[in-house]
Order: sequence, then structure tokens, then C-alpha cells
Amino acid sequence: MASKGMGIKTSVKSGNFRATKAGAGMTKKGVAAFRNANPGSKLKTAVTTKTPSPAQAKRRASYCARSEGQMKDFPEAAKDPNSRLRQARKRWRC
Repeated sequence: MASKGMGIKTSVKSGNFRATKAGAGMTKKGVAAFRNANPGSKLKTAVTTKTPSPAQAKRRASYCARSEGQMKDFPEAAKDPNSRLRQARKRWRC
């Protein structure tokens, strides 16, 4: 039977995730840990550069579109400027 979850510690204290005030999302260490726990994964960190390559720009647009749907599904998080969703969107420059 397959185990549920990401296979890594998901706390900020573990160093795998950023605190909400630091922009939320996974750190490089967290992505590396996830990829070790999930062989074959293609997970990458956020696209935060001002002038991304075309491939990075496409990833950013895709993330922004997905997270916009989350804003509709979770109106409480959408209203709260300090929610992890809003902070992550800010970090991705959505």
C-alpha cells in the first residue's frame, strides 16, 4: 500500500518550508528532501526572478492560474493578506 503525504517533514522548523512572513512555499532544502523521498519527481522551487526564461515564465503563469483557482475555493485565505496562499502568490509575483 502506498503511503500518504509528501514523505518529508512539513513544518517550518524542519527547514523544508518558509514561514508565512518569508513568502511561504518550499525552500531549496525542502525540494531536495522531497525529490529524495519521491524518486522521479520534477518538483522545482518558485520562479522569483523579474525576467525569467521562457520556460520559467510558463511555469509561473501555470502556478498563478492554479493558485487563482485556490483563491476562489478558499475565500477566507483570499481575504487575509497574511495567508500562506497570498504570501506564496506574492513571492511568485502573481
